[in-house]
Amino acid sequence: MLKAAISRTGARMPVNRSFERELAQLEAMSGRVPDREGVARVKHALTSENNYLVAKAAKIVADHELVDLLPDVLSAFERFFSDAVKSDPQCWAKNALVKALVKLKCCDATVYLQGLRHTQEEPVWGGHSDTAGALRSTCAQALVGCHDLSEIALLNILLEPLLDQDKTVRMEAARAIGQVGGSTAALLLKLRVLMRKEEPEVLGACFSALLGMEHNDKLGTISLVADFLDDAEEAAAEAAYALAETHESAALTALIDRRRMGADTWFGSVLDQAIVLTRLPEAMDFLLGVIEKDVRQAASALEAISRVHTSPTVRARVEQAVARSKSERVQLAFRQYFPETEGDSSLAG
Repeated sequence: MLKAAISRTGARMPVNRSFERELAQLEAMSGRVPDREGVARVKHALTSENNYLVAKAAKIVADHELVDLLPDVLSAFERFFSDAVKSDPQCWAKNALVKALVKLKCCDATVYLQGLRHTQEEPVWGGHSDTAGALRSTCAQALVGCHDLSEIALLNILLEPLLDQDKTVRMEAARAIGQVGGSTAALLLKLRVLMRKEEPEVLGACFSALLGMEHNDKLGTISLVADFLDDAEEAAAEAAYALAETHESAALTALIDRRRMGADTWFGSVLDQAIVLTRLPEAMDFLLGVIEKDVRQAASALEAISRVHTSPTVRARVEQAVARSKSERVQLAFRQYFPETEGDSSLAG
C-alpha cells in the first residue's frame, strides 16, 4: 500500500513520483478549460485516496462546471466520510468537493445534510479541535437551494447549526434562514437577536439577514437593530453597519440620532462611516455640517467621506465646508484625508 506523510497543512502527501506527476498535471490545467484528456485526468484524480489531489481535482470541476463529473464528485464526497480523520485531515477534500457540488447545482438535500451533521475532532496540542466547521457552513447555505425541502422542514434543519459551537457555522445558518424568508424565519432570527447572548459577528449576520428580508416589517426591524447601537462596542458596530446596508432613511435617522448623543473616538468613527455608507443625500449633508460646525468631530467625518466618495464634486463640497469652518485644525485634517493632486485648488494661505 502507498505510504503517505501528513503535511503541515493537513494533506496526506504520498512520498513517490506518481503523486508529484499527478499534482503537476492538475496544476497545469489551472486557468484553461480541460480537453477530453484533461477531463479524464480529473475524473481519475477524484478516485485518489489522497485528499490533497482530490481537492485539486474538485476545484477544477467547480471552476469549469464539469457537470458530467457530478456522479464522480458525489462518490468521492461520500468516500471521505469513512475514517474521516485519517482519510481527510482538515477536511480538505470534503470542503472542495461540496463547493463543486454546489457549483454543479446538486440539489440533493441528503448530501448536504450529511455534511451539515459532520464533526471531525482532530488532535491538536493540548486536546482536540473540530475541523469540519467550514464544511457545515457550506452545507447550511447549500440546503437553501434544495427544493425538495419544505420551508418548515428547512428551517427546522437550520435550527441546529444556528446553535453550532463554531461561530462561522452560526453566521452561515443565520444568513441561510434569512434567504428562506417569511414570518417564521424572521421570528427565529429575532429570537436569536433578543437573547443577546451571542458573539458580535453572529449578531451582525442576524441583523443583516433580518434587514434584508423582503415583505418584512422594515421599520420595526430597523428599530430592533438600532436598539443595539447602545450595546457593547463590537455589537454596536455590527448594528451600525447592518443599518447602513439598508440604505433606508429610517436607518440613517437612527444612526444620526445615536451620533448626536455622543460617542468615544472609535465608535464615533464607526458611526460616521456607517452614515456615509448609507449613500443617502441627507447623510452627506449631516457630515458636511459636522465638518463646518464641530471642530472636534470634523476629522472623523472627513475620514469617513474620503473612504467612500472621491469624485471632484464631493471634494469641492467638502472643501467648501472646511473653508466655512475657519479652523486650521479642520484644514489640516482635510489635507490628510483629501491630499492634493496636480491641478487641485488649495486651502493653504
